[in-house]
Amino acid sequence: MHKTTDELKIARRNLRKDMTRAEKNLWERLRDRQFMGHKFRRQHPIAKRFIVDFYCAKAKLAIELDGAIHIGREEMDKDRETYIKAHGIRIIRFKNNEVEKGINSVLERISKELERIPSS
Repeated sequence: MHKTTDELKIARRNLRKDMTRAEKNLWERLRDRQFMGHKFRRQHPIAKRFIVDFYCAKAKLAIELDGAIHIGREEMDKDRETYIKAHGIRIIRFKNNEVEKGINSVLERISKELERIPSS
């Protein structure tokens, strides 16, 4: 089901306000084009249906962080991921503890994905 523009706006605002520690940690490194010069958005809507944690439009790359809220939602997350990939968007997922305990490894993996941007 598609959400209205207002519903998405409210949901995004709430998600940005209530970011997890892992989301805050990663956002501090991605924001303001400071990571490899790429512009990332946080809590970005995809096709008025889903909101991804972080998104780089140029690379068509979504980054999702999985915390406790994802426990028991694996099937729903899988369906969501299939839908997003059908829109030509690549997704990489990290557990919150991966970001909190190994941010450099996370950034290295994101870097490798960003290097795979098709040339225009």
